[in-house]
Amino acid sequence: MAQAKRKKQASRKKKAPVRAKAQRGTSARGTSKKKASAKKKAGGARKKTARTKAARSSTKSRAKKRASPRVSTARPGKGRAARPKTRRPASNAAEMAEKQRDISVSEFFAKNRHLLGFDNPSKALLTTVKEGVDNALDACEEAGVAPDIQIEIHQKTDSRFRVVIEDNGPGIVREQVPKIFGRLLYGSKFHRLRQSRGQQGIGISAAGMYGLLTTGKPIRIVTRTGKRRQAHEFELVIDTQKNRPQVKRDGIIKWPKHHGTRVEIELEGNYRGGQHSVDNYIRQISLANPHAQITYVPPVAEEHGDKHIFPRVTRKLPPHTDEIQPHPYGTELGVLMQMFRDTKSRNLSACLRSDFSRVSPRVAGEICERAKISPKRRPSDIRREEADAIYKAIKQTKIMSPPTDCIAPIGENLILAALKAEVEADFYCAVTRRPTVYRGNPFLVEVGLAYGGEMPRDDSATLYRYANRVPLQYQQGACAITRAVGATNWKSYMLQHPKGALPIGPLLIMIHIASVWVPFTSESKDAVAQYPEIIKEFRFALQECGRKMTSYLRKQKRVAEEAKKAAYIEKYIPQVAIGLQEILSLGDRETSKLTHKLTDVLERSRKL
Repeated sequence: MAQAKRKKQASRKKKAPVRAKAQRGTSARGTSKKKASAKKKAGGARKKTARTKAARSSTKSRAKKRASPRVSTARPGKGRAARPKTRRPASNAAEMAEKQRDISVSEFFAKNRHLLGFDNPSKALLTTVKEGVDNALDACEEAGVAPDIQIEIHQKTDSRFRVVIEDNGPGIVREQVPKIFGRLLYGSKFHRLRQSRGQQGIGISAAGMYGLLTTGKPIRIVTRTGKRRQAHEFELVIDTQKNRPQVKRDGIIKWPKHHGTRVEIELEGNYRGGQHSVDNYIRQISLANPHAQITYVPPVAEEHGDKHIFPRVTRKLPPHTDEIQPHPYGTELGVLMQMFRDTKSRNLSACLRSDFSRVSPRVAGEICERAKISPKRRPSDIRREEADAIYKAIKQTKIMSPPTDCIAPIGENLILAALKAEVEADFYCAVTRRPTVYRGNPFLVEVGLAYGGEMPRDDSATLYRYANRVPLQYQQGACAITRAVGATNWKSYMLQHPKGALPIGPLLIMIHIASVWVPFTSESKDAVAQYPEIIKEFRFALQECGRKMTSYLRKQKRVAEEAKKAAYIEKYIPQVAIGLQEILSLGDRETSKLTHKLTDVLERSRKL
């Protein structure tokens, strides 16, 4: 026992120093951890201080770099040298003034030729033909000559064509030829209020400019003004920077025609068929101008020959149109002030009577009285406030609508003749509305309809749009004519009609607007602007034609139903006679007479 106790005490003595060593190691490790964390905190503080100092120094260096020009420190051959950043020199008012200059009209349209209808090669070819034909028809009608127009398109290469338009008009005076064909915005129709196809003095000269830009070749003109006069030949180009003609050739040649003009333009184009083709345009223009004979030579010969001839339906020319003065209702304040400055009248009353249409002495006195201005006041001395008072007085005064002898409609008879020549149909009708006014400008609307025949019954109706007898080929969706057709309720006239679209059925619609100033949406004259007064007249004319068509369709439906019923009766008359024979014990002869009597009654009821 004593020996065992001694062994336990000895083992305890051995373990005691080990525990002490472990305790001393643990305390040492704790102390070292505390020292390490303290050192870490001190190091972080030092790093933070260093970063702050570095940031301050970098800010100072950037400020110095901004203040001083950047110098490249890259060694030659080692890396790419930094390009010095230079500031753009500022322009002062004098330098900017030196750069400003006038912009020529032809220079503007040369860069923006899409405004004139030369968007793409196909449209450019059509626009060139259209402008030449418009000028030819206007010249012939103004000279009182039945138009005889020849149109030729010769294909030079895949994309180059030579367009020729020749007429039998009065010709052009030699001195005027370069100005007409070599200057934009030069003509006789812009400043007058009278119906004509051309309005702006741009078309044919713009076509020549397009030909010059795309092919570099001049426009060629041959013209003769009488049998005893010589024919002159010109070749000229447009100086787009100055809007001036440059005559390349001016000579005298032999020409078989006694009077007329021939224009040749070579241009980049594209000839194709379809709705927007030259062929379709010429066919449509022959419908609206039945007094003209048109000979068309396409670039490619077709089955019926090398040329198409559209003969004239009548030799009677459209009624002569007179030029009128502007109506007071269509005059704006700025225009009114300009008219007061330019008038030759000595007093206000005389100016209102002579420079405006439908202003009588009584109306002029009433306007002056409402404006509280003396009728004897000199127009050139009228101030802006007084002109404003006159402008307001005009709006408050009742003035008669402008005269309508300045416009010439096609006429219902000629529209019907044109439609019958165009399509085989079962029903035709035409309506010419009474003249009315928009913005003081008189205008008139005509509509023609053709229904049935061989036209497809499941397709949308065909729409022909005209303005002053000229077909409108492009921008159909932006035109007031299309909007009026889509806004008309064709379901009331027994046709299918998707909302906002053209009606569906075997229908051809021809709509024409005649005015002293047609409000086109652009210089290319492809669509009519959507004035409420114009759209309203279109709808009234369409509704009137629709009612006539509905009467015809209802009558046809009634006749078809009666024929169907009569067929049923005819089928059963012999059976009825046999039944009566059995009931009444009739002989064969009497039964035959009864059958004839029943048939006779049926025929008489049909006639009724």
